[in-house]
Amino acid sequence: MQLNQSIAAVVTGGASGLGAATARMLAGEGVKVTIFDRDRALGEVVANEIGGVFAEVDVTDHASVEAGFATARAAHGPERILVNCAGIAPVAKTTSRGEAHPMDMFEKVIAVNLVGSFRCISLASTSMAELEPLNEDGARGVIISTASVAAFDGQVGQVAYASSKAGIAGMTLPVARDLSRSGIRVMTIAPGIFETPMLLGLSQEVQDSLGQQVPFPSRLGRATEYGQLVKAICENDMLNGETIRLDGAIRMAPR
Repeated sequence: MQLNQSIAAVVTGGASGLGAATARMLAGEGVKVTIFDRDRALGEVVANEIGGVFAEVDVTDHASVEAGFATARAAHGPERILVNCAGIAPVAKTTSRGEAHPMDMFEKVIAVNLVGSFRCISLASTSMAELEPLNEDGARGVIISTASVAAFDGQVGQVAYASSKAGIAGMTLPVARDLSRSGIRVMTIAPGIFETPMLLGLSQEVQDSLGQQVPFPSRLGRATEYGQLVKAICENDMLNGETIRLDGAIRMAPR
Protein backbone atom coordinates (compact mmCIF):
# COMPACT_ATOMS: atom_id res chain seq x y z
CA MET A 1 0.00 0.00 0.00
CA GLN A 2 1.31 3.42 -0.91
CA LEU A 3 0.71 5.97 1.82
CA ASN A 4 -0.72 9.16 0.35
CA GLN A 5 -3.64 11.59 0.50
CA SER A 6 -6.04 9.07 -1.06
CA ILE A 7 -5.74 6.78 1.99
CA ALA A 8 -7.78 7.16 5.20
CA ALA A 9 -6.73 5.70 8.54
CA VAL A 10 -8.14 5.23 12.03
CA VAL A 11 -5.79 5.08 15.03
CA THR A 12 -7.27 4.02 18.38
CA GLY A 13 -5.58 5.40 21.47
CA GLY A 14 -4.22 8.08 19.16
CA ALA A 15 -4.17 10.92 21.68
CA SER A 16 -0.84 9.96 23.24
CA GLY A 17 2.10 7.57 23.22
CA LEU A 18 2.41 5.01 20.45
CA GLY A 19 -0.94 5.98 18.95
CA ALA A 20 -0.06 9.67 18.69
CA ALA A 21 3.30 8.86 17.10
CA THR A 22 1.53 6.64 14.59
CA ALA A 23 -1.05 9.31 13.80
CA ARG A 24 1.71 11.87 13.22
CA MET A 25 3.65 9.47 10.99
CA LEU A 26 0.64 8.65 8.83
CA ALA A 27 -0.36 12.30 8.53
CA GLY A 28 3.22 13.12 7.55
CA GLU A 29 2.82 10.74 4.62
CA GLY A 30 -0.35 12.53 3.54
CA VAL A 31 -2.80 9.99 4.99
CA LYS A 32 -6.12 11.34 6.32
CA VAL A 33 -6.18 10.32 9.99
CA THR A 34 -8.98 9.97 12.51
CA ILE A 35 -8.01 9.57 16.15
CA PHE A 36 -10.17 7.47 18.49
CA ASP A 37 -9.57 8.14 22.19
CA ARG A 38 -11.40 8.80 25.44
CA ASP A 39 -9.25 11.88 26.17
CA ARG A 40 -11.01 14.59 24.17
CA ALA A 41 -8.74 17.46 25.24
CA LEU A 42 -5.52 15.73 24.27
CA GLY A 43 -7.03 13.99 21.24
CA GLU A 44 -8.25 17.24 19.74
CA VAL A 45 -4.82 18.81 20.21
CA VAL A 46 -3.15 16.00 18.26
CA ALA A 47 -5.87 15.95 15.60
CA ASN A 48 -5.55 19.71 15.06
CA GLU A 49 -1.77 19.41 14.93
CA ILE A 50 -1.88 16.85 12.11
CA GLY A 51 -4.91 18.18 10.27
CA GLY A 52 -6.95 15.14 11.24
CA VAL A 53 -10.24 14.37 12.96
CA PHE A 54 -10.90 13.38 16.57
CA ALA A 55 -13.72 11.09 17.74
CA GLU A 56 -14.32 10.45 21.43
CA VAL A 57 -14.55 6.67 21.52
CA ASP A 58 -14.69 4.02 24.24
CA VAL A 59 -13.56 0.77 22.59
CA THR A 60 -15.56 -1.27 25.13
CA ASP A 61 -18.82 0.35 23.93
CA HIS A 62 -20.04 -1.01 20.59
CA ALA A 63 -22.25 1.98 19.83
CA SER A 64 -19.39 4.35 20.64
CA VAL A 65 -17.07 2.57 18.21
CA GLU A 66 -19.72 2.51 15.48
CA ALA A 67 -20.27 6.24 15.96
CA GLY A 68 -16.51 6.82 15.78
CA PHE A 69 -16.24 5.03 12.45
CA ALA A 70 -19.23 6.98 11.16
CA THR A 71 -17.45 10.23 12.08
CA ALA A 72 -14.24 9.08 10.43
CA ARG A 73 -15.94 7.98 7.22
CA ALA A 74 -18.02 11.14 6.96
CA ALA A 75 -14.83 13.21 7.15
CA HIS A 76 -12.38 11.11 5.15
CA GLY A 77 -14.23 8.31 3.42
CA PRO A 78 -13.80 4.62 4.31
CA GLU A 79 -10.61 3.69 6.10
CA ARG A 80 -7.95 1.55 4.46
CA ILE A 81 -5.79 1.42 7.60
CA LEU A 82 -6.69 0.60 11.19
CA VAL A 83 -4.06 0.77 13.93
CA ASN A 84 -5.18 -0.44 17.38
CA CYS A 85 -3.17 1.27 20.14
CA ALA A 86 -5.84 1.75 22.82
CA GLY A 87 -5.02 -0.17 25.97
CA ILE A 88 -4.64 -0.21 29.75
CA ALA A 89 -2.11 -1.91 32.04
CA PRO A 90 -3.10 -2.17 35.72
CA VAL A 91 -1.06 -4.43 37.96
CA ALA A 92 -2.32 -7.14 40.34
CA LYS A 93 -1.18 -10.64 41.31
CA THR A 94 -3.32 -13.76 40.96
CA THR A 95 -3.53 -13.75 44.74
CA SER A 96 -1.76 -11.51 47.22
CA ARG A 97 -1.91 -11.15 51.01
CA GLY A 98 -4.99 -13.31 51.20
CA GLU A 99 -6.86 -11.39 48.52
CA ALA A 100 -7.83 -12.83 45.15
CA HIS A 101 -7.17 -10.88 41.96
CA PRO A 102 -10.04 -8.40 41.48
CA MET A 103 -12.16 -9.98 38.77
CA ASP A 104 -13.61 -6.66 37.65
CA MET A 105 -10.06 -5.47 36.92
CA PHE A 106 -9.23 -8.64 34.96
CA GLU A 107 -12.43 -8.39 32.94
CA LYS A 108 -11.87 -4.69 32.21
CA VAL A 109 -8.35 -5.29 30.89
CA ILE A 110 -9.64 -8.04 28.59
CA ALA A 111 -12.57 -5.84 27.53
CA VAL A 112 -10.36 -2.88 26.61
CA ASN A 113 -7.24 -4.52 25.23
CA LEU A 114 -8.52 -7.69 23.57
CA VAL A 115 -12.25 -7.32 22.95
CA GLY A 116 -11.85 -3.62 22.14
CA SER A 117 -9.20 -4.40 19.54
CA PHE A 118 -11.30 -7.13 17.95
CA ARG A 119 -14.41 -4.93 17.95
CA CYS A 120 -12.54 -2.32 15.89
CA ILE A 121 -11.04 -5.01 13.63
CA SER A 122 -14.44 -6.55 12.91
CA LEU A 123 -16.13 -3.24 12.11
CA ALA A 124 -13.23 -1.87 10.04
CA SER A 125 -12.74 -5.05 8.04
CA THR A 126 -16.44 -5.26 7.20
CA SER A 127 -16.15 -1.84 5.59
CA MET A 128 -12.79 -2.52 3.93
CA ALA A 129 -14.07 -5.71 2.31
CA GLU A 130 -16.52 -3.65 0.24
CA LEU A 131 -13.87 -1.31 -1.19
CA GLU A 132 -12.30 -1.50 -4.62
CA PRO A 133 -8.87 -3.18 -4.67
CA LEU A 134 -5.84 -0.92 -4.67
CA ASN A 135 -3.67 -3.08 -6.92
CA GLU A 136 -3.52 -6.21 -9.04
CA ASP A 137 -3.13 -8.39 -5.94
CA GLY A 138 -6.55 -7.31 -4.72
CA ALA A 139 -5.24 -5.43 -1.65
CA ARG A 140 -7.96 -3.49 0.12
CA GLY A 141 -6.54 -2.57 3.51
CA VAL A 142 -4.27 -3.34 6.45
CA ILE A 143 -5.01 -3.77 10.16
CA ILE A 144 -2.28 -3.47 12.79
CA SER A 145 -2.82 -4.21 16.47
CA THR A 146 -0.59 -3.68 19.49
CA ALA A 147 0.36 -6.60 21.70
CA SER A 148 3.38 -6.48 24.03
CA VAL A 149 6.39 -8.59 24.93
CA ALA A 150 4.27 -9.33 28.01
CA ALA A 151 2.29 -11.65 25.74
CA PHE A 152 5.33 -13.96 25.84
CA ASP A 153 7.32 -12.78 28.90
CA GLY A 154 4.60 -11.68 31.32
CA GLN A 155 5.97 -10.50 34.64
CA VAL A 156 4.72 -10.77 38.22
CA GLY A 157 1.48 -8.81 38.50
CA GLN A 158 0.83 -8.78 34.75
CA VAL A 159 -1.56 -11.72 34.52
CA ALA A 160 -4.48 -9.65 33.16
CA TYR A 161 -2.34 -7.52 30.86
CA ALA A 162 -0.32 -10.48 29.56
CA SER A 163 -3.49 -12.48 28.95
CA SER A 164 -5.03 -9.66 26.92
CA LYS A 165 -1.88 -9.14 24.85
CA ALA A 166 -1.41 -12.88 24.28
CA GLY A 167 -4.97 -12.91 22.96
CA ILE A 168 -4.13 -10.17 20.46
CA ALA A 169 -1.08 -12.10 19.27
CA GLY A 170 -3.11 -15.31 19.14
CA MET A 171 -5.90 -13.89 16.99
CA THR A 172 -3.54 -12.34 14.42
CA LEU A 173 -3.17 -15.39 12.18
CA PRO A 174 -6.79 -16.60 12.23
CA VAL A 175 -8.07 -13.08 11.53
CA ALA A 176 -5.55 -12.74 8.69
CA ARG A 177 -6.82 -16.04 7.29
CA ASP A 178 -10.43 -14.92 7.69
CA LEU A 179 -9.75 -11.73 5.75
CA SER A 180 -7.35 -13.09 3.13
CA ARG A 181 -10.01 -13.45 0.43
CA SER A 182 -10.95 -9.82 0.96
CA GLY A 183 -7.38 -8.64 0.46
CA ILE A 184 -7.04 -7.28 4.00
CA ARG A 185 -3.75 -7.88 5.78
CA VAL A 186 -3.55 -8.31 9.56
CA MET A 187 -0.41 -7.73 11.62
CA THR A 188 0.52 -7.21 15.26
CA ILE A 189 3.42 -5.36 16.85
CA ALA A 190 4.66 -6.46 20.29
CA PRO A 191 6.65 -3.55 21.75
CA GLY A 192 9.15 -3.94 24.56
CA ILE A 193 9.89 -1.13 27.04
CA PHE A 194 8.88 2.08 25.30
CA GLU A 195 8.67 5.78 26.11
CA THR A 196 4.97 5.81 26.90
CA PRO A 197 3.35 8.51 29.07
CA MET A 198 3.39 6.12 32.03
CA LEU A 199 7.15 5.45 31.80
CA LEU A 200 8.03 9.05 31.02
CA GLY A 201 6.38 9.96 34.31
CA LEU A 202 9.08 8.03 36.17
CA SER A 203 12.35 9.59 37.27
CA GLN A 204 15.20 9.75 34.76
CA GLU A 205 17.14 7.36 36.97
CA VAL A 206 14.39 4.75 36.75
CA GLN A 207 14.02 5.27 32.98
CA ASP A 208 17.76 4.79 32.50
CA SER A 209 17.69 1.66 34.67
CA LEU A 210 14.88 0.16 32.59
CA GLY A 211 16.65 1.06 29.36
CA GLN A 212 19.83 -0.69 30.49
CA GLN A 213 17.89 -3.97 30.59
CA VAL A 214 17.58 -3.84 26.79
CA PRO A 215 20.48 -5.69 25.07
CA PHE A 216 20.73 -3.26 22.15
CA PRO A 217 20.11 -0.42 21.88
CA SER A 218 20.26 -0.11 25.67
CA ARG A 219 17.53 2.48 26.09
CA LEU A 220 13.77 2.79 26.07
CA GLY A 221 12.15 2.41 22.69
CA ARG A 222 10.88 5.60 21.08
CA ALA A 223 7.29 6.02 20.00
CA THR A 224 8.53 7.17 16.59
CA GLU A 225 10.19 3.76 16.15
CA TYR A 226 6.81 2.12 16.60
CA GLY A 227 5.45 4.50 13.95
CA GLN A 228 8.29 3.56 11.61
CA LEU A 229 7.33 -0.10 11.87
CA VAL A 230 3.68 0.71 11.17
CA LYS A 231 4.83 2.49 8.01
CA ALA A 232 6.93 -0.49 6.93
CA ILE A 233 4.02 -2.88 7.48
CA CYS A 234 1.63 -0.70 5.51
CA GLU A 235 4.01 -0.49 2.57
CA ASN A 236 5.04 -4.16 2.39
CA ASP A 237 2.17 -6.33 1.12
CA MET A 238 3.91 -9.59 2.04
CA LEU A 239 3.76 -8.81 5.75
CA ASN A 240 0.64 -10.63 6.89
CA GLY A 241 -0.52 -12.84 9.76
CA GLU A 242 2.50 -12.25 11.99
CA THR A 243 3.42 -10.66 15.32
CA ILE A 244 6.68 -8.69 15.27
CA ARG A 245 8.59 -8.10 18.51
CA LEU A 246 9.92 -4.54 18.61
CA ASP A 247 12.05 -4.83 21.71
CA GLY A 248 15.83 -4.53 21.23
CA ALA A 249 16.14 -8.29 21.97
CA ILE A 250 14.90 -7.96 25.56
CA ARG A 251 13.42 -10.98 27.34
CA MET A 252 11.65 -9.82 30.46
CA ALA A 253 12.68 -11.21 33.86
CA PRO A 254 9.98 -12.45 36.25
CA ARG A 255 10.11 -9.09 38.09
